[in-house]
This record gives sequence, C-alpha cells and structure tokens, in this order.
Amino acid sequence: MSEPPPGLPPPPGPEQPWGPRPPAPRRRRRWPWVLLVLALLLLGGCVAFLGVVVHEVSEDASRTVRITYTATGNTRDVDISYSTWRDGNLEVSQDNDATLPWTKELHTKGFIKGGSLTVTLGPDGGTATCTVRVDDNPPITATATGAFASAVCTGF
Repeated sequence: MSEPPPGLPPPPGPEQPWGPRPPAPRRRRRWPWVLLVLALLLLGGCVAFLGVVVHEVSEDASRTVRITYTATGNTRDVDISYSTWRDGNLEVSQDNDATLPWTKELHTKGFIKGGSLTVTLGPDGGTATCTVRVDDNPPITATATGAFASAVCTGF
C-alpha cells in the first residue's frame, strides 16, 4: 500500500465487524458537589456558633449578681446617689445627709447590669471613698477630698 499524497487524509481502514466505537461516556463534574458540601458545612458552623452565643447571652441575662455599694471617710454629712439597672430599667436612689461608713447591697439580674455610685462631700470638706463590688470581682474605688468634692465609681 502506498502513502497518500501530502494534505490528504489517510484512506479508511478496514471496517470493523462490530461497527464504529461508541463515544466515551461523559465524566460527571465533582466540583459542584464539593462546593455544596463546603457551603453546608459553613452554614452548619454558623448556626452552631449562633446557638452558642444565644445560649450564653440568655444565661448571662438570667444570672443574679450581688452589688455592694460602700462609702467610707472622715467627714460627716455626705450626699450619696447610686443607680442600678434592674430588669432593663435604671433605678436611681439618693441618700442625703448620710453618715459614714455607709453600705448598701442590691441583687439584680437582666442583660444590662451595673450603674454608678457618687459620694459628694459637704461644705466642711474632708475625705470620702466610694467602693463598688460586683459579686466577688475586684472592687472599683474612687476618692474625693475637699469641700463639695465628689467620688464617682462607675464601670461595673
């Protein structure tokens, strides 16, 4: 058999008795399934994280804390005002012409806790210190000296 001239296709080979070969089956793509699994894992992780956060916030909101307000010093008549969040409401109380030492203990719960304690000295001056302790956490303190000075404890 001779070679075909250049540029022409080779002559067809002998016919196979079983016919031409069928086309190869199409391969299925895997990347859409991998992408779907990754998306489901990400979604599941987000839902689990959100569930943990909601649980922690709910637990913290229902936990009762003890707040102890204390005022000490070497002066007589002081004005004391204190505020506390109770069940989502801010309660403000005042004790005018209080004598030192002075203590008040409150129990509160709710998502927002805290408040402030202010001890204001009278015209005779002196020194006064305010102290706020929440449960067994370290106390927050402030000291004031002089006539009409104020010691303010916040951030608890």
